[in-house]
Amino acid sequence: MFDFSKRVVVITGAAGNLGIAVTRAFQAAGAKLALVDRSPSRLQQIYPDLIDSPNCFFAAPVDLNEADAVEKMANETLSRFDRIDILVNTVGGYRAGVPLHETSLTDWDLLFNLNARSTFFACRAVVPHLIRRASGKIINIASRAALGGEAYAAAYSASKTAVVRLTESLAAELKDAGINVNCVLPGLIDTPQNRQAIPNADYSRWVKPEELAEVILFLASESASPICGAALPVYGRS
Repeated sequence: MFDFSKRVVVITGAAGNLGIAVTRAFQAAGAKLALVDRSPSRLQQIYPDLIDSPNCFFAAPVDLNEADAVEKMANETLSRFDRIDILVNTVGGYRAGVPLHETSLTDWDLLFNLNARSTFFACRAVVPHLIRRASGKIINIASRAALGGEAYAAAYSASKTAVVRLTESLAAELKDAGINVNCVLPGLIDTPQNRQAIPNADYSRWVKPEELAEVILFLASESASPICGAALPVYGRS
């Protein structure tokens, strides 16, 4: 069991399937939480037990594709807790099904905004605070699809590849400042949406959000201090 009782964790996409699992895992480990979501009410609905908690800050509404909004979130978190130690970027999205030459600019921009631009803005806003403390952890969420292109999923694959390259570059820039930057590469995550999309699959082979959250906690812990710039496969048996 990891102890994060002296750590402040910023979690983007905190209302999503993975975001909820990550939030509950860090909560159980004693962390102070800054939960980021676009909806002003969704966090309260999902986490009624945290509404009045001194150890939780609901940062909403925050559009992670708006640089000023993300900067404000980071500054408000710092004002609330006087520090930021860990950033976990769980926000992201998936859309596929058409060949590249039929992919609309709207869908292309949507996926790059959800997966790459949001990660870039969140890292850019939090990194200066980590540098001042000469310590910190950043964990980004890429995908197995980042390792190779598949038919009818070019935009998704390319956007997640961008997350891996961003992670590697940031890790190289920050490793001597005492900051570890890594990402995970999930395979199929066992979510209601994925079950609906693939109704006849063997779900026991998929990775549960709670299992992925435990990997993220490890990367955020001191046990993972020697790991920097990694893209860690988390495929389950898929």
